[in-house]
Amino acid sequence: MAVTDFFAGEIATELLKTLAAIVRKACFCRSSAENLIHYINSFLPTIEGIKYIGVELEPHRQFQLDQFSVTLKKGNELAQKVLKTGRFNVYKNLRLTRQMEKLEKTVQQFMQGPFQANILADVHHIRFDSDAGFERMDRGLERIDSRFEQIEQRLGSMKIGGGETGGWMEEALKKVEEDNQMNLEGNLINFGLDLGKKKVKEMILGNNSSVVGIRGIGGSGKTTLAKEICRDDEVRTYFNDKILFLTVSQSPNVDNLLRSIWGYLSGNENLGPNYVVPQWNLQCSWRASVRTLVVLDDVWSLPELQRLVSKIPGCTWLVVSRFKFQTIINHTYEVELLRENNAISLFCHSAFGQKTIPPGANVNLIKQIVNECKGLPLALKVIGASLRDQPEMYWASAKNRLSRGEPINDSHENELLVRMEMSVKWLDDKVKRCFLDLGAFPEDKKIPLDVLINMWVEVHDIDEEEAFAILVELANKNLLTLVKDSRDGDVYSSYYDIAVTQHDVLRDLALHISNRDHINQRERLLMPRREMAVPKEWERNSQQPFNARIVSIHTGEMNEMDWFQMEFPEAEVLILNFSSKQYFLPSFLDNMPKLRALIIINYNSANATLRNFPEFLSLANLRSLWLEKVSVPELSNSTLPLKYLRKLSVILCNIKDSFEQSMVDLPHIFPSLLELTIDHCEDLFELPPTICEMQRLKTLSITNCHNLKHLPADMGKLRTLQILRLYACPELKELPCGICELLGLKYLDISQCLKLSRLPQGIDRLSSLEKIDMRECSRFNSLPKFDASPQSLRHVICDDEVSWLWESTKKALPNLHIQVAETQYSLDWLDE
Repeated sequence: MAVTDFFAGEIATELLKTLAAIVRKACFCRSSAENLIHYINSFLPTIEGIKYIGVELEPHRQFQLDQFSVTLKKGNELAQKVLKTGRFNVYKNLRLTRQMEKLEKTVQQFMQGPFQANILADVHHIRFDSDAGFERMDRGLERIDSRFEQIEQRLGSMKIGGGETGGWMEEALKKVEEDNQMNLEGNLINFGLDLGKKKVKEMILGNNSSVVGIRGIGGSGKTTLAKEICRDDEVRTYFNDKILFLTVSQSPNVDNLLRSIWGYLSGNENLGPNYVVPQWNLQCSWRASVRTLVVLDDVWSLPELQRLVSKIPGCTWLVVSRFKFQTIINHTYEVELLRENNAISLFCHSAFGQKTIPPGANVNLIKQIVNECKGLPLALKVIGASLRDQPEMYWASAKNRLSRGEPINDSHENELLVRMEMSVKWLDDKVKRCFLDLGAFPEDKKIPLDVLINMWVEVHDIDEEEAFAILVELANKNLLTLVKDSRDGDVYSSYYDIAVTQHDVLRDLALHISNRDHINQRERLLMPRREMAVPKEWERNSQQPFNARIVSIHTGEMNEMDWFQMEFPEAEVLILNFSSKQYFLPSFLDNMPKLRALIIINYNSANATLRNFPEFLSLANLRSLWLEKVSVPELSNSTLPLKYLRKLSVILCNIKDSFEQSMVDLPHIFPSLLELTIDHCEDLFELPPTICEMQRLKTLSITNCHNLKHLPADMGKLRTLQILRLYACPELKELPCGICELLGLKYLDISQCLKLSRLPQGIDRLSSLEKIDMRECSRFNSLPKFDASPQSLRHVICDDEVSWLWESTKKALPNLHIQVAETQYSLDWLDE
């Protein structure tokens, strides 16, 4: 959208009206609103000059103006949120104030640089017609360059540990960057998706079809095509950027999806978990306020689709599936497999990093391997990556193996599994076993990095560094994807979290291989998708012990009578995935003497109450415990200790009845605990004092706990503590002086602790401290004296307005590197 259209239209007027209303309201954001009004009014004469002369600006200058218009459009949406927020919602107002300040700073930087002068110069000197096709290409390339800069800025801050370098974690971040680069390059190369994109756009924009489908087999590029549609400038303009993308999957929570759709269409996206969506059907008479595109990806079931889709005037639906739903969908595009030229381009991109066969390569051999992939994009990508940097004899062997892989039937899907299995066969045995473990997690869900690493460490007898090296190897071979886990877009997401995702077909491959043995002899006993109950096949074979080392169960609500007795004498990992408000834990936990890792994850929108939480005597060998979206059972001094537990992670949980008790004896219950993570626990107000008695604790992460107000005064007793993360605890006002006694502390993260205004006096005594992360701590106006001059402190990350404080310490800390958290020009934060 051109900036002249923007200012001439209703958006500029509406934005100024909204800002004026904020000023009258005298809310938290009044100062920012007044400054924004001044900046916008001062720039309007320049725009009027452009309109009056009728000049067409140079592409790069027009691009700058377009970006500025998008900024103000997003700013209008943010201002509307400010007006709708009650003045007594202090936390939300604080968060919106920060966002308005960022918007103000972004606009100010546009205005105060040479930007405006250059625009006026262009108005007086430019008189030529630019080719529209080249203009779009230039803009696209500039957006890609900008995206690369954003990726570098974000990834640069995602590090784990106390050192200045990220170690093996840094390798993962490089892989994330490479994946983003490949995706961006793919947008230019297209690999044969351009024809499909054109046809789907015609269905969406050129007809009155309210429900359009994209259908194809797994790995054919359906989701990639749908995402390209969502990114298309013409589509975004037609729907005025009102595009909602949702993944449905085989085991969807339809109520949550309905709430997301209804909230997006109605403009109220903060619906609680108990909100009941009004009944709708395919002939709903309600009307969307503006044209909206809703994309439903990976749909498997007609009944679920019928519940989600309604023919609302003004709303267009794009359904992506492996199946036809002719009773609902008006027009369907069948994804075509790649023809030879495009197949070779995609294969070469994955195998050689370029879209053509390199000089000197064996052309016939490459074409034979490409032909065996049968035009399937995922097969071309995975097999190409597995052959990268391998000798020609290795390629010849691969071609022979692929040619011998006879399909089970005529289905391309089965052919795909047979061919892609060749890529797994070439893996090192330990790496292959780790790949197969990925089938233990639900489809279309991000797997937290810590969960996967902890599981591999316990099951495969490797350390964390080796586990992550395996993860990176699998990512390099396109057998999984590393992504930043933003915790559902929360503004206080962590800087170091990385998650793992996997294509459905690759997960199917892992399940296909794992399920070949007899059910009682399998190394992994896995439920492929969420069911109402445990599979009947398991019950029929429950008279004999199951020898699985990894057991994964995925159900809805489970009561005591829904379970039957099973024995798992070799089980080392139990994963309980479910979606409900109540969950009765299985009694067969008593029959798992070797259990080392217990993972309990609830995918419901509300926290679940756990019933029959076992006495810890039955979990004597447990090393790792992960609890997510549950109410943590009450702990007391009579609780039997978990003598060998080393890692405890409590995520999105209600913990008021457990950790907040002042007298609970944590060192007695967890005598060997090395790492404690408490994340997104809203009812945590303070930590029990006995946490300071945990003499073996090395890592303490209390993050995204928005109501945490105090830390225990005796924190200095944690003499073995090396890593302390306290980021995104906005109510935390001060750090106890006892922190200065943590002589082993290497890394301190207090970023996004909005009310913190100082570091404790004596922090210079921390002789091992290497790194401090304190970005978005704007209340700091002074630092304690560094008389002791800790030579270990090498790296501080902070915002520009705080950096001058650290500059004044350079004499005492000559080796200190001060990293200013660069301003992010991405507008993603406006959508949070």
